[in-house]
Amino acid sequence: MSIFCGSVIRMNASLQRQSNVSSDLEVSSYYLLEEWTLNTPDKNVKMFLIPPIVCLVAGVLIIPSILFVIFSRFNIRQETRYMLLGNALLCDLLYLLLYTLSAVLSAAHVSLPKEACVLQLFSLAVAYCGGLFTAAAMVLDTYIAILFPLRYLVILPSSRTRKVIVLLWVCSGALPGVFFLVLSRTHSFVPCVLEMCAIPVIILLTLGGTDAVKLSFWLSAMVIFLFLSLIFCCYGILYFKTRRSGIWESICSRASVTFLMQNTVFFFYFSPLLVLFVESFLYVNIIIGLQTSIWISLTICNVLMILPKVLFPFLYGLRYREISASLRSLIRIKHLHVVSPAPLPS
Repeated sequence: MSIFCGSVIRMNASLQRQSNVSSDLEVSSYYLLEEWTLNTPDKNVKMFLIPPIVCLVAGVLIIPSILFVIFSRFNIRQETRYMLLGNALLCDLLYLLLYTLSAVLSAAHVSLPKEACVLQLFSLAVAYCGGLFTAAAMVLDTYIAILFPLRYLVILPSSRTRKVIVLLWVCSGALPGVFFLVLSRTHSFVPCVLEMCAIPVIILLTLGGTDAVKLSFWLSAMVIFLFLSLIFCCYGILYFKTRRSGIWESICSRASVTFLMQNTVFFFYFSPLLVLFVESFLYVNIIIGLQTSIWISLTICNVLMILPKVLFPFLYGLRYREISASLRSLIRIKHLHVVSPAPLPS
């Protein structure tokens, strides 16, 4: 597929240079695709498959267990915080599965139909936004529970929480839906882009697209950035509101450790956007070259955006006593079933 795409790219670029009808955007897009297809070593690209595969294995081992505990215990699945946690973990698991599949297919040079690639990209965007929006909702839930404990059940009963989760999924589909609509109306990908379906390349092409596409991309990024800022603002307010209560006196207290772990996870949610802002600024202003930008995009997609998905269940989900206790009881029950009793002496 690399040889085919490379020949198509060079042929179309040659024809367009002869006819002199292509825009600078199209010429740069052809050059980007040729650079990616012909000059990116397969061995180095396949090295970037290690983080997604490792994170997927770790996620598959822990996330389904936590989801089973949440949905199998009636008293747990009726609480708002656990319903939101289950929704966030479901989004993260879907993202891990879809992105690892996309990365493996791209590294193996498996061509996809245009419709399949668009569906894959849209599903990835929905899963990513769903996890991020649900994480923001979880922080708001904690904020309301601590600052308004007597009115908490009135503000967020389980019936209202289900409606909030549906709204989160609608917003998660609407934000990338608007972006994809603008992309389809104002920008046509050059040949082989959707066939390759390489997400780092598509991000670079989006940054070099038309003004409408750039505007939609940065507006989407700003919405996600605002949600992350909301998370940190809520945590900051919670700290200043509760710092005199005594729960922060010891650095090893449960509140301090939980606060540190959860902010570590949300920092990893924030860092890919920060790196993307810096990388796009350097690339647009020709401070870094195309090859460097490709490797940075690979690092963002295959490491920075994947890492919080697998840290979330370990540093956030297992901090809940009910979930960790239920998991331990399930392990004990399974161990009792596996170990058969010793035969009685005759």
